[in-house]
Amino acid sequence: MGCQLGKLASSEIRGGAPNAVNDGPPPPTDPRLPLTAKQKYSMLASWKGISRAMEKTGICMFIKLFEENQDLLNMFEKFRQCRTKEEQINSMELAEHANNVMNTLDEGIKGLDDLDNFFQYIHQVGASHRRIPGFKVEYFWKIEAPFLAAVESTLGDRYTPNVENIYKITIKFILETLIEGYEKAGKPNST
Repeated sequence: MGCQLGKLASSEIRGGAPNAVNDGPPPPTDPRLPLTAKQKYSMLASWKGISRAMEKTGICMFIKLFEENQDLLNMFEKFRQCRTKEEQINSMELAEHANNVMNTLDEGIKGLDDLDNFFQYIHQVGASHRRIPGFKVEYFWKIEAPFLAAVESTLGDRYTPNVENIYKITIKFILETLIEGYEKAGKPNST
């Protein structure tokens, strides 16, 4: 009797949902997102490795930024005196700023499932850069290569050509969205 009940229950489970969640391809992504569903899944999966090393990745990113663009160091009042790599690595102020930037990227990347909130959040961050004396919109692009290098350093062997391509698409999308927010904030009657 117990066996028959078990067979009945298992047949109901198998046959009860003809279009089960695991059948077929993943649902399409929002058309505003420049990633396929599979790329977005890969991005979010590999980002877990970054989120376990946010501070290290962020500091690495800023050290690379300042190696390539030493003039930008002057924009950062709290740690502009840190001229050497050693001083930058040991700067609590740089670590704090790196964490803030990485947390912003973390929010953005984790927000790729809800693009309305993603755009609102990243536009606000872009707009907030208007308050930085001397900041120019083209400075946003200067973080792209250091970000990719820091991600590669953190992920190591997991930074495959496919993952690299996905990160390139994602950081470009985030930077373009930051720039939109920055530019919208500079227009009269912007909200």
